[in-house]
Amino acid sequence: MSEDLPFIGQRAAWNEWLAAIDSERMHHAWLLAGSKGLGKAAFARTAAAQLVRAPGEPRPDPEMHPDIHILEHLPANDDEAKKKAEGKPYQTKRNISVDQIREMIRRLVTKPTLGDRRAIIIDPADDMEKSAVNALLKALEEPPAGTYFLLLAHQPGRLLPTIRSRCRVLRFAALDERELDEVIRRDLPQSDAETRRIAIAAAHGSSGVALSFVEHDLGAIHRLMMQILREGDAEYHLRGSLAEEMGARPARDRQLATLELARTVLANELPQASPTRQMRLIEAHGTLAKLSTQAPTYNFDAGLLIMEIGGLLASTAMPREAVR
Repeated sequence: MSEDLPFIGQRAAWNEWLAAIDSERMHHAWLLAGSKGLGKAAFARTAAAQLVRAPGEPRPDPEMHPDIHILEHLPANDDEAKKKAEGKPYQTKRNISVDQIREMIRRLVTKPTLGDRRAIIIDPADDMEKSAVNALLKALEEPPAGTYFLLLAHQPGRLLPTIRSRCRVLRFAALDERELDEVIRRDLPQSDAETRRIAIAAAHGSSGVALSFVEHDLGAIHRLMMQILREGDAEYHLRGSLAEEMGARPARDRQLATLELARTVLANELPQASPTRQMRLIEAHGTLAKLSTQAPTYNFDAGLLIMEIGGLLASTAMPREAVR
């Protein structure tokens, strides 16, 4: 892939997008579907910049262009908004609100500012409030000329069928080992080869998981997770070790990275599990998914959270296969 693209992999998706731009009848709504951590956010912003780029001009900055509108989680409150403005980590609201969608729709009554195309990115669309979804549906049903929607979805099934049916789906594939290594080398050049190797094996195609693994030094946590899956934890010793590795007051980003790693670990167990164990894995994964959506905004106790993660892993452990 050319060096001026800020994402790695997803060649098929990018080629499909370029072909659509060059076509005479480009679909007005796109659903960028795939697991969290595959590069959908960078792709969407680059795709939007490519869409509005003037002939002969370089691709514009998607964060600054007046015809690219990005709807994402807002800061949770004024204090968190100040942190964002200062470039610090900040907590966000749980959902993309109906007010955000309505404000976007109000902008659509005017023509694009610099050209004849405008891009609306909703990141992620599966985190919209119910009323926001209904408001968006009206815009998708009667889109203004030159307006194109890019809806990112980590879990497309959470979107209404009426939304999905109005979108052309662009699927995002897991990255291969070479691509994951390239991502880590690019974003965390100080990482060593052994850490990258373990991170790549744990990530199973997710660049987001791989980067978090290296950045937050999750090797020991991953080893304990895998041990719990293999042996169970009837005496709670492994969960205690997991809590020690997490630390008494871990940063929120480290907690979120651990949650995402646990989800990945469970998902990777599914293919080789028996039908009975698969049901337990799916149930535990669903609970972790819910925790992942709540963690950015809820002030969870770090110790209780990691014990909950360990308990969910233990509930799916292989030794339970022998239980009658």
